Amino acid sequence: MKPSPIADPGTEPYWEALKQRRILLKRCRSCEKPHFYPRELCPHCYSDDLDWVEASGKGTVYSYTVVHRPAGPAYADDVPYTVAVIELAEGPRMMSWITGDDEVRIGAHVKATFVTVGDIVLPMFEPVSG
Repeated sequence: MKPSPIADPGTEPYWEALKQRRILLKRCRSCEKPHFYPRELCPHCYSDDLDWVEASGKGTVYSYTVVHRPAGPAYADDVPYTVAVIELAEGPRMMSWITGDDEVRIGAHVKATFVTVGDIVLPMFEPVSG
């Protein structure tokens, strides 16, 4: 069984939005910059005046690796898989899996897709053709 993330009061809206196939980002009302992962202080200006905004789900591959050795027994059946840092259209970067059989490259356009694992929904990304 794969480990599940633990939602806390500060991240609950993020996990609830994923169940609706939406990605939420925290955005600072002071400096107007969005950030990921959800946290209680802006990593840019340290303000605690934050709100939630919906991300478009579009991005580009900033970096990636193909995993051939599983990160533990729970992932043995998944190898090989691609883990990438996605630069979201809104600016923040997030790490996620790339789905599909297309060859991944840095700068490739991707869009969010959602996968249910147990009782949680996780964002993954798939290449956008063209």
